[in-house]
Amino acid sequence: MSIYILPILFIALFLYGFFKNINTYDTFVKGAKGAISLVVSIFPFIACIMIAVALLRVSGVTAFLAQALSPVFTFLGIPPELCELVLLRPFTGSGSFALLDDVLATYGADSYISRCACVILGCSETIFYVATVYFSQTKVKKLYYAIPCALIASIVGSIVACLLCRVM
Repeated sequence: MSIYILPILFIALFLYGFFKNINTYDTFVKGAKGAISLVVSIFPFIACIMIAVALLRVSGVTAFLAQALSPVFTFLGIPPELCELVLLRPFTGSGSFALLDDVLATYGADSYISRCACVILGCSETIFYVATVYFSQTKVKKLYYAIPCALIASIVGSIVACLLCRVM
């Protein structure tokens, strides 16, 4: 069924535009022009966060933090094997999926740790990436409450994810 969703969506949008007398091609071109300027304006912010994440991983800081914080995460119910995933998820999506791939290869797809890792990835967000992209366009500079609240929600989501995987 999923192979039909996109064609149906495109046909529905073109029909909607036709019946509303909207020139869909011109509207698409205007949107594409706006997207190019958006990409150019947010590129420095995205490049900065990607470089920072790469430096954290290559330098071993995330592995060191994961090892240092594993007793705290274990106390909270998060397996120590997932500490680096929980720490990296707010920064990078692709890095998190690479760690998930390692977890799945190491522990198998049906293990408790793998299920926890999948649910953690599904219930969390790349907080700093999203904040970089959206807040750079809204000109919001005071992130005193947004970032800490999002990080707390991410940790609580990880705790609940592991708890639910243990129960189910």
